[in-house]
Amino acid sequence: MRLTLALLLVFGTISANAQDFVKPLYEKDIPHAIENTTEEVHEMQDSIIRRISKVTVPTIAVYKAKVGSEPAPAILICPGGGYVILSYTYEGVYIAKWLNSMGITGIVLKNRLPDDTLMTDKEKVPLTDAQRAMEMIRENAAVWNIDPAKVGIMGFSAGGHLAATASTHFTKKNRPDFSVLIYPVITMDKTFTHKGSRTYLLGEHPSEELVHYYSNEEQITTNTPPAFLIHSTNDTSVSYLNSVRYHESLIHHDIRGSELHLFQNGGHGYDMGLSLPGNVSQWTKLLQGWLLQNNWIEEKK
Repeated sequence: MRLTLALLLVFGTISANAQDFVKPLYEKDIPHAIENTTEEVHEMQDSIIRRISKVTVPTIAVYKAKVGSEPAPAILICPGGGYVILSYTYEGVYIAKWLNSMGITGIVLKNRLPDDTLMTDKEKVPLTDAQRAMEMIRENAAVWNIDPAKVGIMGFSAGGHLAATASTHFTKKNRPDFSVLIYPVITMDKTFTHKGSRTYLLGEHPSEELVHYYSNEEQITTNTPPAFLIHSTNDTSVSYLNSVRYHESLIHHDIRGSELHLFQNGGHGYDMGLSLPGNVSQWTKLLQGWLLQNNWIEEKK
């Protein structure tokens, strides 16, 4: 989806740079980084950063919820882009602004993308950044007025894979309390993965061990957080079976509170879907209802 009248009606005239503040994930040495002079590439549209690639300094941009004195829930947002770019505005900034409208602090992750010229162990890097971001949110919860027991993660497409990976590979400090996965890549199994995401993350000929490790439907345990999943059955880029298999595994492991919605139309990459015909445009309302039902947010008075 592009910047349409519907989007402007939701947010008003907003700037992609209207975050409260930006924080680097690492104060000193950046894990796995190779020293180089590469600069980030920002693709602009109407003076707005649309996409980012070649990230070398990962950050989080914090959009604080405008609530009272009570701590707010927070969601770390992982933009999609096939592990080669970040759809930073449409699947990041605008999502954070929408979360603000529900009293949620939205935090947009600008993670590094797998690239052998910029890092070692490239398959580890996106997860390393996401885990560090989750740790930072909890470390700063009191200062940022965030409820440390209500910190979720959200991702779109390949960002959905990153969010699912963070939800299945975690420590006590960086475990998300819940996850929101929108048309996500889930598996690295070549039968129904997104080929581009798999290749950029794992390389042309990954080992079976790597494929298994990053196939998140295979990594779910009884400690995996509940998830809300959205997918369209006519998605020709990322098969809806990604979401189905993840949800089935959550049920198998008795993860209560998970929910899956499959739509007949929508395709792929529609972010908020406000301009799309049919039921897929309702996914944001469905998510709001799920967050309320599971007490991640409270009804506005």
